[in-house]
Amino acid sequence: MLAARTIALDGMGGDFGPAVVLGGAAISLERHPNLDFIIAGRGADIAAELDKLPALKARTRIVETDIVVAMNDKPSQALRRGKGSSMWKAIEAVERGEAHVAVSAGNTGALMAMAKLILRPMPGIERPAIAALWPTIKSECIVLDVGANIGASARQLGDFAVLGAAMARALFHLERPTVGLLNVGVEEIKGVEEVRQAHAWLKEAKLPLTYKGFVEGHEIGQGVVDVVVVEGFAGNIALKTAEGTARQVGQYLKDAMMRSLSSRIGAFLARDGFRVLKQKMDPRRVNGGTFLGLNGIAIKSHGGTDALGFASAIDLGYEMAESDLLKRVAADLGTFHDALDSEDKT
Repeated sequence: MLAARTIALDGMGGDFGPAVVLGGAAISLERHPNLDFIIAGRGADIAAELDKLPALKARTRIVETDIVVAMNDKPSQALRRGKGSSMWKAIEAVERGEAHVAVSAGNTGALMAMAKLILRPMPGIERPAIAALWPTIKSECIVLDVGANIGASARQLGDFAVLGAAMARALFHLERPTVGLLNVGVEEIKGVEEVRQAHAWLKEAKLPLTYKGFVEGHEIGQGVVDVVVVEGFAGNIALKTAEGTARQVGQYLKDAMMRSLSSRIGAFLARDGFRVLKQKMDPRRVNGGTFLGLNGIAIKSHGGTDALGFASAIDLGYEMAESDLLKRVAADLGTFHDALDSEDKT
């Protein structure tokens, strides 16, 4: 039997609060019966939802607090006013060793600021990154950073490559994940100086990954590499553009299928194929961004997701805990930083 894993949840985070958080936890518990939960938030609100979910109630401990971080709070405001909040207590449970992972659908900037303060960056990490799972034609890939930072130095991009590769080995069970740097072209002369410098380092570094060089935006969904590295501003735009394009294509398809009687008949006959397509394009299936580079695992769920989407974020956290991700990351970062330090001395 698998050892129990404890997930700490921000019970008040997101657009819908406890109803979605606990609904997602109940779904994830069905998939992983060895899960226990710590849920932080307003006790009465959480208890009312737990009464509807007896199996989850038996595996849950409530940590009460009336302090809630608002979705529109600035990170600085959240740090000043949010100590002891449901988000803070969920992260704190990881720092204290009471939980393996913290999951929140709350304010992204506040969550990053609190996680960085409470869990602290790993040695040598200047900026943690948010890594997202990205559906591809082949399966899935990991893209980072998708919004934790605006801009990134060459060293930080190198760190992101190491962090992403460690996550790929943990989740995809790959010995040497393939890694690419997102750029405006694949030619050596293209891109800003930071991207070209990171490219040069990754070509020479002896790391447990296979560096494939530059990749372009249209290649992400083709699955040409397991890990795509990008600074957070461009990464966030790419992520939201892809989500919007998926919804746009879905609406085009729906409109086309309803245009005439013959198209409706065709849609009915092809309904099994459309069902598969809908599942593949469903963003809830890959919901959850992982904060990498911290001394603990924190997962950011989309604030507007439903219970099924929130369950995906919990499932991601569970997989991270099962894989000993932090040990893998620490070892790989040490190798990369040692190589950079040796280069600096020569």
